[in-house]
Amino acid sequence: MATPHINAKDGDFAKVVLMPGDPVRAKWIADTYLHDYKQVTDVRGILGFTGFTKNGKRLTVMASGMGMPSIGIYSYELFTGYGVEAIIRVGTCGAYQPKVKLKDVIICAAASTDSNWVAQFHLAGTYSATADFDLLMAACDEAKKNNIPYHGGNILSADVFYDPDPDSWKKWASLGVLGVEMEAFSLYTNAARLNKKALCLLTVTDSFILPDKLTSEERAFGLSRMVELGIATAERFCD
Repeated sequence: MATPHINAKDGDFAKVVLMPGDPVRAKWIADTYLHDYKQVTDVRGILGFTGFTKNGKRLTVMASGMGMPSIGIYSYELFTGYGVEAIIRVGTCGAYQPKVKLKDVIICAAASTDSNWVAQFHLAGTYSATADFDLLMAACDEAKKNNIPYHGGNILSADVFYDPDPDSWKKWASLGVLGVEMEAFSLYTNAARLNKKALCLLTVTDSFILPDKLTSEERAFGLSRMVELGIATAERFCD
């Protein structure tokens, strides 16, 4: 049954969804890594495709758009309206630590935030948003098995991309935060709220320490190592 932001039919989604931010990247992943796939949703240009991996596992890839409100909407509707059990975000980030280089992969064990997202739950404290442990361990195992270098740890999910304070990132970096993106905290919180699974994998496209950055084309199509890790991890939980 269609939801307000997804026009797929019942049964169109696999149990596990790989979720990049960019619809163009979602199409590229489907073209490159899935066979016998079909487009299942296109509301507001947010594309979703369901097909089969090279190992015959049924998998969906769908874009999330940018920011916590966007991935918050899509992940909630996938979890509650389409029977999705796990979402693996495959995204990009900016690095906060000198050891984290361009094109490195980060497996996000937890997400901090500067957002007010968790205020909806009226908690009398600070909530720590964490990855599903089984997905996390599977990703680490697949990375080791396939000789994919990775960093594991905490990242920041930020609401602001163009921060007026050019040094605000240094406070997060001093606490060991590896880098910054804009979606993982709400994804992890939704999964926890709904008793589902979620994981965020990131490729470093920018650095707050080094001047280099990936081009827009590299961001869209040059993330193969992370995507392959995401698929290998997803296959352990797919039908």
